[in-house]
Amino acid sequence: MRAFIAIEVSEDIKAVLGQIEAHLKYAGADVKWVRPEIVHLTLKFLGEIQEDKAKEITAALDGIARATKPFDITLKDVGAFPKIDFPRVIWAGLDKGAVESKELASKVDEALSLIGFNREERPFSGHLTIGRVRSSLNRAKLIEKMASSAANFQLSAVKAHKVASVILFQSKLTPQGSIYTKFHESPFQQ
Repeated sequence: MRAFIAIEVSEDIKAVLGQIEAHLKYAGADVKWVRPEIVHLTLKFLGEIQEDKAKEITAALDGIARATKPFDITLKDVGAFPKIDFPRVIWAGLDKGAVESKELASKVDEALSLIGFNREERPFSGHLTIGRVRSSLNRAKLIEKMASSAANFQLSAVKAHKVASVILFQSKLTPQGSIYTKFHESPFQQ
């Protein structure tokens, strides 16, 4: 199965991300938008895994979760990778919870390296992907719209989401888009 490890986000955060997407769509840029209802904070992409490996992963996640306390996440800004002037991936960044999600991603990476997964080469940057740019069509307008998004939507005012678990998701690619299913959820220590 194709899988990844992530944190879910609240309906409030998904709603504001949907509003930001609608705002950015007015640029007329060539972007494949992520449906707001499936937005999540990816900690580690695993690719194709076997069922027996999934048991090792869930055991590792359960161990991490037992040693992790719940934390809040809030949104800070809208940006792009590799840089705002040349967007390929459009994202919403974290304010509260940025440090905690980075620590959690590091623990996941460490634990999974012990069961045969490669360590991440790039440093973790906590973000919620909202779109992937496919071409340079109307790039300047898109950049302009991204610059105004944080102010227009007062991201800092969006209610904090309490992260209380880490999830192993199964991902199925379909012509209509990706379908994510919870395979295993590991609740944090309360």
